[in-house]
Amino acid sequence: MSVAVATGLYGISFGALAVVAGLSVAQTAALSLLLFSGGSQFALIGVVAAGGSPVAAVATSTLLGARNMLYGAVVAPLLSVQGWRRAAAAQLTIDESTAVAVGQRTPEAVRAGFWTAGIGVFVLWNVFTLVGALAGDALGDPRAWGLDAAAGAAFLALVWPRLAARRAQAVAGLAVVVTLALVPVTPAGIPVLAAAAVAIVVGLVAPSAAATGKVGR
Repeated sequence: MSVAVATGLYGISFGALAVVAGLSVAQTAALSLLLFSGGSQFALIGVVAAGGSPVAAVATSTLLGARNMLYGAVVAPLLSVQGWRRAAAAQLTIDESTAVAVGQRTPEAVRAGFWTAGIGVFVLWNVFTLVGALAGDALGDPRAWGLDAAAGAAFLALVWPRLAARRAQAVAGLAVVVTLALVPVTPAGIPVLAAAAVAIVVGLVAPSAAATGKVGR
């Protein structure tokens, strides 16, 4: 729930920036309700605010959202849901719900962590997006409130315990280097995918027993 609160508050920043970029309150609320992917939403309004075309905005947003496919491949076998629950789980598969889920030690805790974080973030993100959109310019620069750092800090706290092993530290360090090198020269979304690709390549080239362990083992 603490992850949900931290991420949800970040929605104020998105709502305010989206309205400043030229979106209506209804369009801003629809983005959070239907797209529900913070990074993709910020990428979309960033292109719009810079004067880019709708096609470029959607393409950039989609590129950044491609990382959720990787998350889906991870959580689908852990949740083992079918029917409407599978569709609901797909909508809730984001950075935070995935990180909380894979950080648990038992199948029961995995499911509880995924649904609690996913539903909590979904509800609060949409509520605070609407708050930010309605407040608009009255908030001033949302970054002055520190809201741009809240979600990142919460996610880092989730990932940090998983960096105890030297192998994990090496992969994370290499991913950081690749990301920093690409940010100035590539479109939004590419550095994130490249960082994920680093971990995939390392796993394929040098798989470890720990990497193939089962939850609850």
